[in-house]
Amino acid sequence: MMAVLRSGVRVFIMLLISRMLENSLLSAEVKEGEILPPTIQKLMKGYNKYLRPFFDNGPVTVGMSLDIASIDTISEINMDYTATIFLRQRWTDERLVFEGNKSLSLDGRLVELLWVPDTFIVDSKKSFLHDITVENRLIRIFPNGTVLYALRITTTVACNMDLTKYPMDKQTCTLQLESWGYNINDVMFYWTRGNESVSGLDTLRLAQYTVEDHYTSASEAIYETGHYPKLIFHFELKRSILYFILETYVPSSLLVVLSWVSFWISQSSVPARICIGVTTVLTMTTLMMGARTSLPNANCFIKAIDVYLGICFSFIFGALIEYAVAHFCTLNHPDANIVMYGHQMGGFDEEMNGMVTTIAAENNRAKRRKEKAASDEAALAPTPEAPEEPPNRCLIVLVLLRKVLRRAANCCHVENPHLIDNYSRMTFPLSFVFVNLLYWTYYLYL
Repeated sequence: MMAVLRSGVRVFIMLLISRMLENSLLSAEVKEGEILPPTIQKLMKGYNKYLRPFFDNGPVTVGMSLDIASIDTISEINMDYTATIFLRQRWTDERLVFEGNKSLSLDGRLVELLWVPDTFIVDSKKSFLHDITVENRLIRIFPNGTVLYALRITTTVACNMDLTKYPMDKQTCTLQLESWGYNINDVMFYWTRGNESVSGLDTLRLAQYTVEDHYTSASEAIYETGHYPKLIFHFELKRSILYFILETYVPSSLLVVLSWVSFWISQSSVPARICIGVTTVLTMTTLMMGARTSLPNANCFIKAIDVYLGICFSFIFGALIEYAVAHFCTLNHPDANIVMYGHQMGGFDEEMNGMVTTIAAENNRAKRRKEKAASDEAALAPTPEAPEEPPNRCLIVLVLLRKVLRRAANCCHVENPHLIDNYSRMTFPLSFVFVNLLYWTYYLYL
């Protein structure tokens, strides 16, 4: 009983709306002075644009197709892309059936008189409809009631990117179309020609990317208010690495090679070797900062380019540390002309020997005084057996400290400090080549 009552109320409301708008709709929508053709006037008589086709007879099916005119920008900072597209929608409206064998192409402004799907782009940040010289909209009606509605839109759409392999990365972006107010009981979306419903990508020429693959899919968007039709266009972008090789990888590698020049400069040329080391470190730091200008400042990604720049910086800094070690060993070598560290250790040994001698002399004088006092008392009382004197702790500590310092100096001793540079001439290049093999194998093939 309740179901019959609800159905009756629904039909009554529909008839009421139709009667109210039947006589006034056409005159209200058409501006003063505008005259519609007779065929259109006949079609629009009694037409209610506020009611969808097949209002009480199942959902209306809307076919979609896209033509990608251009992809203007792809931003890693904002994680989005901007594209200009031609969106075409087809559906059948049984109220627009007319006699004849030719379609009617209408002015785009007449779309305000018709029912159209409430399609929107899900992840769009901002969009606009082109309106030069007029609004870029097309409306075409076929004799069987099929309506073709086309729009030219420029939209900026969010695209979640994984930058861990940047700049050897591949990004998969989507363009999602949904119905805003009609659920799956009212409207159904479908791609008109499957994967071939989207065209234009094969002719696109992008600055840093190439389109590797694209496909379409259909699903449902589930919200609190119901289930809504949803169409998804997926496309995969592969970044071109040549620009980054010339801009970042080659300069950073050449800086590493430049830092190795110091291995062939004499260790006595302190200013030359220090200048090369500090200059390459500062230049590498500037290169690392410049490579991050086109990337998000705050993110959790450790990118491939960051890893490579970190490797290059480590090798350059290691070359600077190598000279510090080699120079220190040269100063500590006994055959050096100027042995500053040796003089310091010799002076310290002399000071230690003087301290030990002074402490020993003081001990001998104290011992003699005690012996004299004991001999004077011997006449008055029998001399008891003298206890064994404990060793001097200060003397023991100083002797141990001298041994430890000598042993530490011997550990840093190198027979020939010039061999450090000879070993570095082979070790650094071979290590750099080996690390590069591991790096490129991992990021290109794994």
